[in-house]
Amino acid sequence: MGTGWREGPLFGFELREYLLVRWGRACVYCGVKGVPLQIDHLRARSRGGTDRLSNLVLACAPCNSSKGGRPVAEFLVGRPELAARLLALAKAPLRDAAVMNSTRYALCARLGQSGVPVSGWSGGRTSANRARFGLRKSHVSDALCVGESPPGDRIVRRAAVVLLVGCTGRGSYRRTTPDRFGFPRPTRPRRKQFHGYATGDLVRATVPRGKHRGRYVGRVSVRSKGTFALAHASGRIDVHHSQLVLLQRGDGYRYDWGRDPAGG
Repeated sequence: MGTGWREGPLFGFELREYLLVRWGRACVYCGVKGVPLQIDHLRARSRGGTDRLSNLVLACAPCNSSKGGRPVAEFLVGRPELAARLLALAKAPLRDAAVMNSTRYALCARLGQSGVPVSGWSGGRTSANRARFGLRKSHVSDALCVGESPPGDRIVRRAAVVLLVGCTGRGSYRRTTPDRFGFPRPTRPRRKQFHGYATGDLVRATVPRGKHRGRYVGRVSVRSKGTFALAHASGRIDVHHSQLVLLQRGDGYRYDWGRDPAGG
C-alpha cells in the first residue's frame, strides 16, 4: 500500500500550520511576509538532515532556492547572528507543547468519565476545514469548523445577524477611580447593590418626561443616591431606579445582536 494510506486530506497541513505559528508566518532568512512560504530543511536531507520539526523552517521561494543544500552558516555567512539564532531556536526543546498535549489528553480523559463523548482536535484541522469551506478566520468560523467534518457535510453560511458575546468582567477591587492625572477620586462604596440593582445589570428604563423621554434597554452603573447611569445603544443617560425593570443580572458578559466583525 505504500504511504498513500496515511496521506489523508490533512497530510502536511497541520505541520505547516505549526511552522507558520512558530516562525511568525515569515521567511526565516529575509523576514518577508505575505508571500507563499515553503518548508525548508535547515540541514539539507542531502547532508543527512531529517524531517523532524527541529530541522524544519519556512522560507520564501527565492531564499529557499538560493540556499539549496548549503548549511545555514554558509548561506548566512554575512549574518552570523541570524544563523546562530536560527540554530538555537531549532534546537530549543518542545516541552511547552508537550505540557499542553499532556494537559489536553488528561482533560479529555477526565471529561470522558462523565459519560459524555469527548474528542480533541488540533488547530490544523480547524484551519483545513475553514479553508475548504472558504470562510475567513473569526471566532464564529472557528466554532463552526472545529473537529471532524465529513466531505458530505456542508456548513450553513451564517445569517447577516449573529449573537455577539463579549467579556466585560465583574468590576474591580479598586476602592477609587483615578482621574486623568492619576489622582484618586472619591472612594467607592463597599456595597455592590443599591435599590436592588448592581453595576452591569441589564435593565429596561421607561422615562415618562423630559428631554430623554422614551424607553431604553442597556446596562446600568449604580450609585448610592438612587440615580443610575444607563448605557444604551444610542448613548448614556441618567435614570432613577424607580423607572427601571430588571431584565438580566450582570454575569460578566455583554450580549448584542449584530454582524460578526471579523467574519465574511
